[in-house]
Amino acid sequence: MVLKGVMTGKQKSLAGNILSSGNTFGLSDDRLSWLADRSSILKKAEYAYFVGCMNSYRYTETAARTFSLLQRFGATILPAEKCCGSPLMRMGFDAQKLVQENSRQIKEIGASTVITGCAGCHTTLKNSYSEDFEVKSVSEFLVEHLSELDLRKLDLSVSYHDPCHLGRHSRIYDQPRKLIEAVCNLEEMKTSRESARCCGGGGGVRYGYKDLSLRMAKRRLSEVPEGVDYIVTSCPLCIRNLRDAGAGEVKVIDLVDLLAMALPKESS
Repeated sequence: MVLKGVMTGKQKSLAGNILSSGNTFGLSDDRLSWLADRSSILKKAEYAYFVGCMNSYRYTETAARTFSLLQRFGATILPAEKCCGSPLMRMGFDAQKLVQENSRQIKEIGASTVITGCAGCHTTLKNSYSEDFEVKSVSEFLVEHLSELDLRKLDLSVSYHDPCHLGRHSRIYDQPRKLIEAVCNLEEMKTSRESARCCGGGGGVRYGYKDLSLRMAKRRLSEVPEGVDYIVTSCPLCIRNLRDAGAGEVKVIDLVDLLAMALPKESS
C-alpha cells in the first residue's frame, strides 16, 4: 500500500522523522543522554545491548537499569545507535540504510550476541538483519544468568502482558515468567501467551489510527486481574499505549524495572 502512496499523514510523518533523524521522534537530542559514564562504552565486547528509540528517549531510567544489569556480563552499547527500522518495515517503507549502519557498528564491536530491551527491535534484528550475530531479548539473556543476579523476593502480585513481537513472533513466553516468578507472585491475564490480545501500540497502528489503537489497549486492560500491584511487560510501545489508555491505579512497568526492585540496593 505504501509503495502505491496509500498511507496516513501521520505515518508519512513518522517515516520522515526516522529517515532524517535516526529515531522515531525526529529528535536531534543526544540518544545517550541517559548514560552518565561514556567510558563504559567498550570498543570491543561479546555482548551489545540494543537500546531502541523508546528507551533511549522516553524511558531512560529503564535503559540505564538494563545496561547496568548487562554490564555485569561485559556488555556494551552501540556508540551511535539508530532506529532498528521496525516502524518503517511494518508500514512498508525501506529501512536498509538504518539496518546497514547498525550492522556496521555491531560488526566493529565484534559482538556475537545482541540483546534487545524492545520487542519490536528484537523481531527486526532477528529476522531482518544478517545472521552474523545472535539476537536475544533481555528476558532470554537474564534467565540464563538468573542464579548470578542475587534477586530477593518481593511482596507483590503482578500480571504479565505478552508483547506480540516477543510472543506470537518469537515464542518467548516462559523466560519473562521465570524471571517474574523468581521475585514475586504472577497472576495471568484473561488471555495470555499465544492467545494474548494485542495492545494496539505497534505496527504503525498508533501513528495512523490512534483511536483504534487506544480501543485495543482499553480492551486489553479489561483483562487484568483485580488486585495486582503492577502490569509488567517487555515492550516500551506496549507500556506507552497501555498507560495512555488509562491503566489507572495499576502502573504499567518494564520487566527490568520490576527486577531492579528485587536487586540489592547498591546494584539497582
